[in-house]
Amino acid sequence: MKNYTSAIIFGIAIVAASIFLGKAYTDRNKVDGQIEVTGLGKTDFSSDLIVWEGSFGSENTNLKQAYLSLEEKKSTINAYLTNKGIQPEELIYSAVSTSKKTKTIYTINGDYAGEEFVGYQLNQSLEIESKEVDKIEKVSREITELLNQGVQFYSQAPRYYYTKLADLKIEMISKATEDARLRAEKIAEFSGGALSDLESARMGIFQITGQNSGEDYSWGGTFNTSSREKTASITMKLVYKVD
Repeated sequence: MKNYTSAIIFGIAIVAASIFLGKAYTDRNKVDGQIEVTGLGKTDFSSDLIVWEGSFGSENTNLKQAYLSLEEKKSTINAYLTNKGIQPEELIYSAVSTSKKTKTIYTINGDYAGEEFVGYQLNQSLEIESKEVDKIEKVSREITELLNQGVQFYSQAPRYYYTKLADLKIEMISKATEDARLRAEKIAEFSGGALSDLESARMGIFQITGQNSGEDYSWGGTFNTSSREKTASITMKLVYKVD
């Protein structure tokens, strides 16, 4: 009786294993219940806003004379920039910063003996923000011409921005979503399934890099301001149900 019972159990096990293996064979081409894909939206664009800054200064042992010298230089700079086609209202000057300059005094034996006042140092910065990118860019390269008029102007590299960034982001999200959907459709097709409902969508970090710059993406998002010609990109991660 014991052998007969064991034979029955063994037979049931064989049948169950056959059913399991048969189902595994028929389902071999079916995909899991979900497909997760990442799409990329990417485009090149040109900046339409430029911000350029520079500074100048004067020195004198007399504070009033130092200020008058600074004002003379400011007048020269204004005349130069106006002659270049820049409107006076586009020139944004900072408040004047003032500091005392000293030099260290040492004894004949090389011991520290204190500080000696040598004059006042006055500095002022200038900022120009304009949509006339070509013009301001050209001026930033030619500003050293002021040296011929006795003004040393310390120019910084221009910064470039795009005023339609919000619209660009929407366009990139649309491109990335479409790219992800097409990828999901192909995966479902090749796997023998059919794409069903969208379960979730997660947007990646918006990245702006200089064209052909080789800049790396960052976790917090890259926002290039040094290049006039830029590349924008964003990713979208979509999860679909699969029938």
